[in-house]
Amino acid sequence: MISVSICSPNTDLAATWTDLVGRAPSNVFMEPAALRVAEATGFADIHMLLAWDDAATPHRLVGMWALQVKRIAPFWPSVLDSRPFNYAFLSTPVIDPAYVDVVMPAMLAAIQNDPDLPKVLHLHSFEQETSCYAALQRELTRQGGAQRMLDETNRPYATREEGIKKSGSTRKKLRQDWNRLTALGAVDVINDRSPSRVAEAFEIFLKLEQASWKGARGTALLCDDADAAFVRELTAKLSAEGRASVALLRVEGKAIAAQVLMYSGCTAYTWKTAFDADYARYSPGMLLVDKVTELLFADPAIESIDSCSYEDGFMAKLWTARRRMVEMLIHVGPGTSAAFALEQARLLGYQEAKKIRNQWRARRAAPVSQAKAPLARAS
Repeated sequence: MISVSICSPNTDLAATWTDLVGRAPSNVFMEPAALRVAEATGFADIHMLLAWDDAATPHRLVGMWALQVKRIAPFWPSVLDSRPFNYAFLSTPVIDPAYVDVVMPAMLAAIQNDPDLPKVLHLHSFEQETSCYAALQRELTRQGGAQRMLDETNRPYATREEGIKKSGSTRKKLRQDWNRLTALGAVDVINDRSPSRVAEAFEIFLKLEQASWKGARGTALLCDDADAAFVRELTAKLSAEGRASVALLRVEGKAIAAQVLMYSGCTAYTWKTAFDADYARYSPGMLLVDKVTELLFADPAIESIDSCSYEDGFMAKLWTARRRMVEMLIHVGPGTSAAFALEQARLLGYQEAKKIRNQWRARRAAPVSQAKAPLARAS
């Protein structure tokens, strides 16, 4: 017998969550500590769906899915976002594989029957090649609700067994960049996981990001006070539980690249990266991730690394394994609604605007590339 309760992140799940993650594929963005920070800081309006096996004694947590209620604008219908908060890069629920075929329908039924929850669900950064997704699709087909596939992407991923490039042009360039960097002085990589050191290293990361092109475009975390306050508290709370750290690449003691890492179950997540543009010629971000990959897999507790990145990012040059991710809009329950139609139009319009923006940026960059081309051929 499966029951689903809907509650706030303030619910104490310490022991039951640890037990669940020991049986189910993890998701660091569903960690109770992360959800509590998002709720306490007012960063997100989160509702946790908890699936329980009532036949077990005591009753056992067999699934958890944290969803965010998003209000796009005044008088616009609210929607459910499968990412529990902004800067969450994975939204797949944590479900015991032995229960997934009954838990996923029960979770959708709980959403459908709750009068306070929106019935339009925006799936984003959801793993396609999982039992959760297959169970979701079966239930949506049974219900006959509206759905729209918005995007499919491949996310770089690495495991102990596959996914790490051992040779080729990228590996050769990394060796050359490392040798050139070491010619400047003593180079080291540190990943101190003590909370005080994590806090210090995170401030270094924030400053590096602010000084980068993200700061110039206004998208760095320090550009928004609410974002900065949230991520500082998020990193602090996760590091207190041993679930976050910040790796630094240093030259003569000066940090030139920072990689924020998160941990859940047997998976590490390369959440955020920043580097000093003055050292861009040495590929410091790529060098750091390459060294961090070695460090992580030296730990027997880590079996895989999720890049939290897109296929066209630099991590795709380091790792060959991929995870298929989907973005979808679905209506929970049979039929459709005006709220679904409005949100679909909004998301499709956003996609088109983004496409036009990228084309414009490409055209602006094209003359520079063409001007450099003859020099590249001459060399």
